[in-house]
Amino acid sequence: MSTILDELPPAEICEEPKPERKNKGITQPHVKWEKKQREPVNSKFLNVPPNPLYYFEDGLRKVNPYNFTYNTFCKERWRGRSLLDIFADEFRERPLEYYKAAIAAGTVCVTATDKDSTKNKPPQSGLDTIVKNGDMISHTMHRHEPPVTGDPIGIVFEDENIIAISKPAGVPVHPTGRYNYNTVTEILRHDRGDGFNPMPCNRLDRLTSGLMFIAKRREAADTFMHQLKSRTILKQYLARVIGEFPPEDIICDQPILQISPKLGLNRVKANGKHARTLFRRLRYVPEHNYSIVECHPYTGRTHQLRVHLQFLGYPISNDPIYCNRKVFGINLGKGGEGDDEDIITRLNRMGKEEVATAEQYHQDIVKEHLEKKAEKMTGEFCEVCQTPLYSDPGEHELGIFLHAKKYECQDGAWSYETDPPKWALEDMKEGETL
Repeated sequence: MSTILDELPPAEICEEPKPERKNKGITQPHVKWEKKQREPVNSKFLNVPPNPLYYFEDGLRKVNPYNFTYNTFCKERWRGRSLLDIFADEFRERPLEYYKAAIAAGTVCVTATDKDSTKNKPPQSGLDTIVKNGDMISHTMHRHEPPVTGDPIGIVFEDENIIAISKPAGVPVHPTGRYNYNTVTEILRHDRGDGFNPMPCNRLDRLTSGLMFIAKRREAADTFMHQLKSRTILKQYLARVIGEFPPEDIICDQPILQISPKLGLNRVKANGKHARTLFRRLRYVPEHNYSIVECHPYTGRTHQLRVHLQFLGYPISNDPIYCNRKVFGINLGKGGEGDDEDIITRLNRMGKEEVATAEQYHQDIVKEHLEKKAEKMTGEFCEVCQTPLYSDPGEHELGIFLHAKKYECQDGAWSYETDPPKWALEDMKEGETL
């Protein structure tokens, strides 16, 4: 079978001679300038990781708490805002009191990165410190990562250029938010050795399972991502939604807007980005009132399938955001119903004072048992950093009923596919197929 990257040349290692640099007519070897080069300031791995890195308990992959310095450059929406305002508005991992104390102690600070500023100014750390374009924010903390599923990353295909994997639900693709080592890239880096540098070519939401492509070489990543941008790759997902989805194909072309970056909330809005999805019902299970739906996204907006299904009135049945009555009300946001600010307020309580439960679990006889096992604040605090501690996530919080099943090139040159997940095959009658 032809692969995605058959046309790529073999990997070569070419060492070019170091260019000589001149200063005021005097030729100097490049090596003499090395001590004047600034160290990279955007590395996220500045501290020693725990050893052993992972341990497994109750079916979960866990990481012991560790010291960590996170650096990030000023985003456009942060320009002109105070340091405290940014952390209070954008980051929900710790309470506001923690960020006030961290800024006062200097463990959260701002460093100017332009040449003139770095020569004369030390890092700034004050509640009213204003962040400017080009500034770097540093946050040194005792980091607590949430557990993820202990299921291994499946290998669908591999050659010298690329790996097609089956991502388990609940595992983020790369370090983000509360997750660092419990991510696809870091798990692969750990499993394959320090020299391996995984380069994701496509992204899946943390809660979504299924097909992903990891490049081993930069040329391979560029080639695949070019195909994605030119929309010459056909994508097929499976979803399990509440209700009886219509038997005919439905195209949803409603625009999608990010409502809250902090909460990861997206909604259908007229001023959003263009989005288009085709939905096709595969089967309906009247005994439990759910449908298995095939999804074909033509664009790649964040939460596109989840948002479009909610808008149509058939949200993914265990989606803790878009199928949550405590957040969206009795109609679950059908047709874009609900005030944005009210929804943000209610969603912000999920996982803190309340448990995030989807509509399915209002109908489930094991609701009480699941809620007891759900991730929420325990009321206890870390002895080292005094951060509030969370309980382990319940099984129903590790993923949603959304699976990337198949990717294929439009011209038929290659195609990769995973097996359907277990939840798509439940309640099947004899002789019935997807």
